[in-house]
Amino acid sequence: MSEILVSMQQIEKRFPGVHALNGAQFELRAGEVHALVGENGAGKSTLMKILAGIYDADGGRILYQGREVTVPNPRAAQHLGISMIHQELNLMQHLTLAQNVFIGREPRRGLPFLLDESQLNAQTQALFDSMHLKLDPRTKAADLTVARQQMVEIAKALSFNSQVLIMDEPTAALTETEIEELFRIIRQLRARGVGIVYISHRLEELRQISDRITVMRDGHYVDTVDAAATSTDQIISMMVGRTIYESAPEVSEDDNADVVLEVRGLNRGAEIKDVSFRLKRGEILGFAGLMGAGRTEVARAIFGADPVDAGEIYIDGRRVHMRTPRDAVRQGIGYLSEDRKRYGLALGMNVEANVVLAAFKKFVDMAGVVNRRKTLEITRHYIDALAIKTPGPQQRVRNLSGGNQQKVVIGKWLTADTQILIFDEPTRGIDVGAKSEIYRLLNDLAQQGKSIIMISSELPEILRMSHRIIVMCEGRITGELSASEATQEAIMKYATQRGGIVATDEANYGNN
Repeated sequence: MSEILVSMQQIEKRFPGVHALNGAQFELRAGEVHALVGENGAGKSTLMKILAGIYDADGGRILYQGREVTVPNPRAAQHLGISMIHQELNLMQHLTLAQNVFIGREPRRGLPFLLDESQLNAQTQALFDSMHLKLDPRTKAADLTVARQQMVEIAKALSFNSQVLIMDEPTAALTETEIEELFRIIRQLRARGVGIVYISHRLEELRQISDRITVMRDGHYVDTVDAAATSTDQIISMMVGRTIYESAPEVSEDDNADVVLEVRGLNRGAEIKDVSFRLKRGEILGFAGLMGAGRTEVARAIFGADPVDAGEIYIDGRRVHMRTPRDAVRQGIGYLSEDRKRYGLALGMNVEANVVLAAFKKFVDMAGVVNRRKTLEITRHYIDALAIKTPGPQQRVRNLSGGNQQKVVIGKWLTADTQILIFDEPTRGIDVGAKSEIYRLLNDLAQQGKSIIMISSELPEILRMSHRIIVMCEGRITGELSASEATQEAIMKYATQRGGIVATDEANYGNN
């Protein structure tokens, strides 16, 4: 059995209000590719950032080549032989590849301030040759594809004589051909004895490239398994093993309900790829998927916040054009952003001003005078109806809790008389009690005939609240599930499935 390069034991990490890592552990051997998987927020990247010196651990210990070490910063990690390649690449686009690889460590000639450009290029070329990379060290980083830039990042890490290489979502922006090239480099490094940590949401890749797989869930270590002997379904089961809500969905579906929103062939660059779906009256349609799946991008496109390259949108069977959010509001669509403080609220203004903000013209007479009696009346109505905990309409929104701020945003869109509501991560940053109140509100709105699109990264939330669930991966719809057939495992399977839509009668309506 290979030498153990890294052993992380009982690692603890807390952020304000979040216990990110709770007794987490991880082991890496020389010459292995060890995949680290889990849902969003499972603690994968946090654990590896501690190993790479980006975060300090609050507890536990790290053994490197059998010796206990502290890793106070990334430079200390590199000195030990530990390098991390982040999902967001860090190359300086205006510099050459050689300058990027050896930045801060450039060879000098004679005087310290004189750069030996020829030696710099020669050293970089030797490094590229050892990796069988056909790259010119004099090329500007900006002239390379993302895949090629990633190869340069790997070369840079190896220039530190790294024995441990951490790769965070390395194939997120790569084509199939580019992925094969990356895998070739990884196998080559493995053969040289480098230990590779491979963080990925793409479960179908794991059996191709990894030797072992460690699963994390909610900051805890779950298990480490042999990749070749473990099925994708088993991995998914370990990833989503918790059950928060055991009850069946609280909503009942009306198969005969009218279609109020229809999206056909929506496209926007690489973010949205041929997305089509229907939303019925009184329906809560869940959108599930992993980070970067394109769910928020679809919502913003429907709301007119971002332009699209192609596609059609129909409201009550009539084609509409959403060039701006104002167009969407006029068509009866409201959008509750995942970042409510930035996009949903005027934090410096009071509850009354926020509630009437999206429908301000309704409260202004011909002379331009605001009818304060009506604005106070509607504000008090929604304070009572939504159970907003506030001293009164004049309370500044910044002083309310997260759950009550979310209710104010809901009140704003109800005041605007929107019939279609898009909720993007509606309970993010909200405590358990407030979550239940938001769920009750969503159910009440659906029963009143409002139509809701709910985007959520919390699978139990999606399962509890949705009539139907649309699952996305890499900008595409890869699956559609009814409430009765939806499970956490089924959602995760589609969420990690690359390629086109899984055909169902509902999914194919756009071609009719």
